[in-house]
Amino acid sequence: MPWGSQTRGSQLLSLSLLDYDKPRQGIKKQTCHFPDQGPHSQSYGFSSSCADVQVQLISKGQPNPLKNILHENETMFIVEKVPLEKEEPSHVEELLSEETAISDLSTGENVGLLALPVGRARQLIGFYTMAHNPNMTHLKLNRPVAALPPLWVRCDGSDPEGISWLGAELLSTSSSVTGVVLYMVTCRVDKNYSVNLEDLKKSHKKRHHLSTLTASGFARYELFKSTALDDTVAASQTTITLDISWSPVDEILQTPPLSSAATLNIKVESGEPRGPLSQLHRELKFLLVLADGLRTGVTEWPESLEAKSAVEFVQEFLNELNKLNEFGDSTKKDTEIVKNDAAAVDGSIECLLTLRGDLDFAEQLWCKMSSSVISYQDLVKCFTLVIQSLQHGDIQPWLHSGSCSLLSKLIHQSYHGTMDTVSLSGTVPVQMLLEIGLDKLKKDYICFFIGQELASLNHLEYFISPSVDTQEQVHRVQKLHHILEIVVSCMLFIKPQHELLFSLTQSCIKYYEQNPLDEQHIFQLPVRPTAIKDLYQNEKPQKWRVEINSGQKKVKTIWQLSDSPPVDHLNFHRPAAPLSLPPSISTCKTVVCAHRLCEAVMSYI
Repeated sequence: MPWGSQTRGSQLLSLSLLDYDKPRQGIKKQTCHFPDQGPHSQSYGFSSSCADVQVQLISKGQPNPLKNILHENETMFIVEKVPLEKEEPSHVEELLSEETAISDLSTGENVGLLALPVGRARQLIGFYTMAHNPNMTHLKLNRPVAALPPLWVRCDGSDPEGISWLGAELLSTSSSVTGVVLYMVTCRVDKNYSVNLEDLKKSHKKRHHLSTLTASGFARYELFKSTALDDTVAASQTTITLDISWSPVDEILQTPPLSSAATLNIKVESGEPRGPLSQLHRELKFLLVLADGLRTGVTEWPESLEAKSAVEFVQEFLNELNKLNEFGDSTKKDTEIVKNDAAAVDGSIECLLTLRGDLDFAEQLWCKMSSSVISYQDLVKCFTLVIQSLQHGDIQPWLHSGSCSLLSKLIHQSYHGTMDTVSLSGTVPVQMLLEIGLDKLKKDYICFFIGQELASLNHLEYFISPSVDTQEQVHRVQKLHHILEIVVSCMLFIKPQHELLFSLTQSCIKYYEQNPLDEQHIFQLPVRPTAIKDLYQNEKPQKWRVEINSGQKKVKTIWQLSDSPPVDHLNFHRPAAPLSLPPSISTCKTVVCAHRLCEAVMSYI
């Protein structure tokens, strides 16, 4: 490529990236038109006409296409080819053949994942390194004080090495750029992977002319992943994985030693229909319906789970209480009704959450109404029946102490033969049912966490406090339910020691005391491999990686096997023949998906 074209390309790329690096919200995309490179362009993978590239600035915390390779989530530039339908008309390209044309693309469009030829990718990396070399004074660029984020270019893997990514990351001091780290990622599907650890070490030493190195290992085991019930119900996002790191590494696919460092990664989506908390989650969903109705003025009533109407259901409940009350044995009455309800919850699974046998009248009424009320009229009629029974003295139900709900207040008044007049209009019936539902669910959670010795009342104070408004109470109860789902999932699928469960519970409590509900959050918990060795020692890893590092030069080679492609812009086809690895390891660095990341440092002297 002519020197003048290289210089011009470096200037254009630098100006474009500097514009990108200004503070923006979201993922920004631009189309950058680089000038035609002339007859020499063929050796760099160009077509004879101008080919556009698209640049994305991905900020920390946003979806990152390199997450399976770098294992980091930092700000970076991603360069890829623009789909043909997004290219500018040819007459515009002619007008801009010697200029940089930049146009914003909407962040929501589906532009595809189009990779560039390796030659073109190398050229763009070259532009990036030239633009930030302080010795290239002839470029006359206003270089930023701070180093720009790394630049990564998608490659099409068509070269003999199967390169899928090329990257460059600037090294800098507080005052200047001192060098650049160059990355190369290769990825292929191997029917029979043939790499051994010593070959990787020799290759690393030869590439970087080094005599000393260290090898560290990483393995991820999938302990649990939810599956779909059928084609109509999507699988939940619940996953539990185990990450293990160790050094040194003795061989490829080495089972991690018991001296390793291990971390559980737990992500749980509430509401698994086959789980032991499905009934409790259904009650929580009904509570959220009531809270949303109060907040918006519109209530989306769910379908009834009962064969009878809500009014018939509640009337039958009151009649049973009235009959039993005549014999003066309300304790037996309540217990028997609770047991009948418990038997109806779910007979197909063993429920970890022991159903309380001390539900008071208001809590039992909640259980009846939350499964059968389908309209505002149902609500009014049901509470009318209850208030009339209290006024006539037909029932004298017992309540737990501490409830501040309106219904509890009326029941306490009925003990003395006088009751306030309550107008069951407007939002009053919704508020009454919401209050008794909050009381019931709070006691359910308290019963579990204290009963399992995972938390005290002081630990749970934030979640059960009645001192905040009703909407905030509902939000906090929702967070407490998610903690319960996390703990119960671990009890079911990991069966950890109590010490580990206690640590997990406390970690979740601390997180949710400071953060909003987030069911996509991954809770991480350090564990001792000796405590969970039975979960992984006889299993095949979902991902296995060795990282070879070299002392002072800070260069590394990473080689990884995984059961899914680490690169999302290339298609990998699993071989039909059996693999030499166990079938849980699929190829592409996958069936065997072997991908290699090589890193080198170039210093600006």
